[in-house]
Amino acid sequence: MSRIGKSPITLPSGVDVTIADGAITVKGPKGTLTRSIPGEISIRKDASTLLVERPNDERDSRSLHGLTRTLVANMVQGVTGGFLKELDVVGVGYRAEAQGAGKLRLSLGFSHPVMIDAPEGITFEVPQPTRIIVKGIDKEVVGQVAANIRSIRKPEPYKGKGVRYLDERIIRKAGKAGKK
Repeated sequence: MSRIGKSPITLPSGVDVTIADGAITVKGPKGTLTRSIPGEISIRKDASTLLVERPNDERDSRSLHGLTRTLVANMVQGVTGGFLKELDVVGVGYRAEAQGAGKLRLSLGFSHPVMIDAPEGITFEVPQPTRIIVKGIDKEVVGQVAANIRSIRKPEPYKGKGVRYLDERIIRKAGKAGKK
């Protein structure tokens, strides 16, 4: 049996879980998330825990067991605490600005500024001109928005300029060797 799949998910106070019609809905202080459950997997609610169960030991069931448990646990964590990804903007003249609710303006060395609109449920914070914080309750969407921002100007290996995750290490390359 999957070690991840068989561990129970504890529900903190203030979180309401509804399981119906092959979908699970988690409501909490920060919002509501809904996700469909794969057909073979069943979720059982006890007093203050959720148990994810599979019907058999076939390959498909085993692969979906741990995945479903992790996705549901991320939903519970998202509606209680939320998720965030921090990005660092490195380069001379590179900067980020928050423009109103849900808009981000990036100056990344192009001939024009890059404007980014936040999807529903995502907020941007810019505590410094070189730091971007992407916040939201859905871990998938937060990660995807951060990856989209990073893909605009990926960090390059020679000077290290670009948009990178805060804890990302860029392996630097030596430039051209000069003539002697």
